[in-house]
Amino acid sequence: MPITRRQAIAAGAAAAGQGFVGLSVNAAPPAPRQDVLWYRQPASTWTEALPVGNGRLGAMVFGGIASERIQLNEDTLWSGGPYEPLNPKAGPQAVEDIRKLIAQRRFAEAEALANECLIARPAGQMSYQTFGDLFIDMDVAGTPTAYHRELDLDTAIATTRFATPAGNIMREVLVSPVDQVIAIRLSASKGATLNFIVRFETPQDATVSAADNAIHAKGRNRADQSVPAGLSLAARITASAQGGTVRAEGATLVISHASHATILVALATSHSGDPAATVVRRIAVASGRPWSALRNAHVAEHRRLYRRASLHLGPASPLPTDERIKASVTTDEPALAALYFAYARYLLICSSRPGTQPANLQGIWNDSTKPPWGSKYTININTQMNYWLADPGNLGECTEPLLRMVRELAVSGAKTARAIYGARGWVAHHNTDLWRASSPIDGAAWGMWPLGGAWLCNALWDRWDHGRDRAWLAAIYPLMRGAAEFFLDTLQTSPQGLITSPSISPENRHPFGASICAGPAMDRQIVRDLFDRTADAAAVLGKDADFAAQLRQIRAALAPDRIGKAGQLQEWLEDWDEGAPEPDHRHVSHLYALYPGQQIDPDETPDLARAVQISLNRRGDESTGWATAWRIALWARLRDGERAHKILRSLLSPARTYPNMFDAHPPFQIDGNFGGSTAIVEMLLQSRKGTLHLLPALPKAWVTGSARGLVARGGVVVDLAWTQGCLTHALLKPMESGPMTVRLGNQRRTLQLAKGRMVTLKGSSLATS
Repeated sequence: MPITRRQAIAAGAAAAGQGFVGLSVNAAPPAPRQDVLWYRQPASTWTEALPVGNGRLGAMVFGGIASERIQLNEDTLWSGGPYEPLNPKAGPQAVEDIRKLIAQRRFAEAEALANECLIARPAGQMSYQTFGDLFIDMDVAGTPTAYHRELDLDTAIATTRFATPAGNIMREVLVSPVDQVIAIRLSASKGATLNFIVRFETPQDATVSAADNAIHAKGRNRADQSVPAGLSLAARITASAQGGTVRAEGATLVISHASHATILVALATSHSGDPAATVVRRIAVASGRPWSALRNAHVAEHRRLYRRASLHLGPASPLPTDERIKASVTTDEPALAALYFAYARYLLICSSRPGTQPANLQGIWNDSTKPPWGSKYTININTQMNYWLADPGNLGECTEPLLRMVRELAVSGAKTARAIYGARGWVAHHNTDLWRASSPIDGAAWGMWPLGGAWLCNALWDRWDHGRDRAWLAAIYPLMRGAAEFFLDTLQTSPQGLITSPSISPENRHPFGASICAGPAMDRQIVRDLFDRTADAAAVLGKDADFAAQLRQIRAALAPDRIGKAGQLQEWLEDWDEGAPEPDHRHVSHLYALYPGQQIDPDETPDLARAVQISLNRRGDESTGWATAWRIALWARLRDGERAHKILRSLLSPARTYPNMFDAHPPFQIDGNFGGSTAIVEMLLQSRKGTLHLLPALPKAWVTGSARGLVARGGVVVDLAWTQGCLTHALLKPMESGPMTVRLGNQRRTLQLAKGRMVTLKGSSLATS
């Protein structure tokens, strides 16, 4: 007889650890696979669950037995609605008053005035939200054995398997980028049958009901900080069964005596149309396809992106993934770093596809209505770090959502530039959200930083620099020009040169009781890049020659980077580093010019590179997850592979990597995954100004390995392999014609590359064949 809903829920609640009390784990482990995360037990916490996604929809799969939980997200479900957070006291006069206080070194007063007159109302922004949870309450007879849970990065399918006395049970979960549904397939081997209940719970203001073999949810999102709810939402969940029956009971679906069953989930909000009509349409289309067709289409589309690049650093450990992470504390496993790289590419594909929202602080996966830092877009490092991997990792089109966000942010940012600063162009500060708020938020100590939009433009430039797509350059040029115009109107004079004011060095306090200041190093470095790149873009596009010349002239007048009395690169315009209250601060903002910027280089600016090294030593190697990742990239740029590898090992340890390989800030932030994996690429490949440097920071621990499909600046796809720490060959596949200097250690060779014509380099001599 099928179980009742009450019995299923009681069984799920009583079974600790998602129903695996007494579970036998003595089955032989599977053969090691390079692209798979796997476990011997269900997830007991969210950071043990496995993520699947298609850029718009996300799900966390727990792999339970008596009760499976699949936590759900949709990328436009945020709190609140459209709002204007401009402080009514804001305006150019308030900005000028703050500048005067800063010039008089009355920093605490300046910060207090900024809090009163410039910080947004409300002072916070809206939060990314969970949609809810799907539960599958199963009638599982006897004690399950041979449990196995995995996430296959190559297929983007999370699978749970276990044996019962009657037969084997398997669940597969995918989020289709083709059909735009979350699909769950349950299968029972001969002798076993599927009896289960499907239920849905949501913390949103919604009603849940069931009829016509479908669960329906309709309602509203949540108000936040006095901003009323502005979105309607809808969910539709259907089930079909082979050899069994499906019926609605209360607000649930009951499936009985089936050999196979398919559950389809569609989620939508009114951010992009009628959500109720959208979910009905998507379920109808997906229901018309057999499971095999739905699965195959999903796998093919995922592999189109995922299989472009790969990294191998040796054989994978036979241990489950969580045990590999634990073992990394005492034993170095190079293949774990390769898995981390593969996982980051997988996460980017699953959280940022053309047409979706960009990856936020948690990518697309969030189980809360009040997530840490709102799971927003923090644009003083974290959002940019989310996209560091896109171009070198051969996933350039995954940057498209970032371009659309910046376009929308430039509209609100133009209003903010006029209202607060009386300036042309557009500006964004250190955070934004779905509604593209651009005013400074939280408090002046964090939010009084007008460089967020400029840094986003520099991030968009990276795709041009790697792919040399003129259509992309034409699309981003108006955004770059607008960001540059803002600084042309707001830069201030000082004895050292042109500077920003008011500003901060992101989230760090200087020795004078405040964060607010004039001319921090990071600002000057970002503006240099913005002016250079905007002028370069104008030249490539053959337009705005006078404007480009003005940018180059003003760029030359910016205050230079400065070396302090301790030999460090100064974080502030004055030599304040010694007295700063947090010498090991997580942000290393003043080192932007080394990475991700390219203004500092060990060969071209050795004095500044040494100053960066001193600053890094003073800051310390270990910090929050994303900050640790940034440190790895910086040491790689300094070509210190051993130091980079040492810090990478700490990033891969349980202190900074959860059992499901999510980055532990803590709590979870996805930028550490993306930043750490990009740092791995920097250890193997660096490119700047027509030079391609192979294996610039290869650590001794990575004795033998290979990489395929990495992308260098200038539009060159690179495959390479090495043995005993020495290059065996590199294959260059140029996207355009032109000269390229290839470097390996002290060896250099200049090649004339031809678009579409591959070049093979062999050994340390870089001989061509």
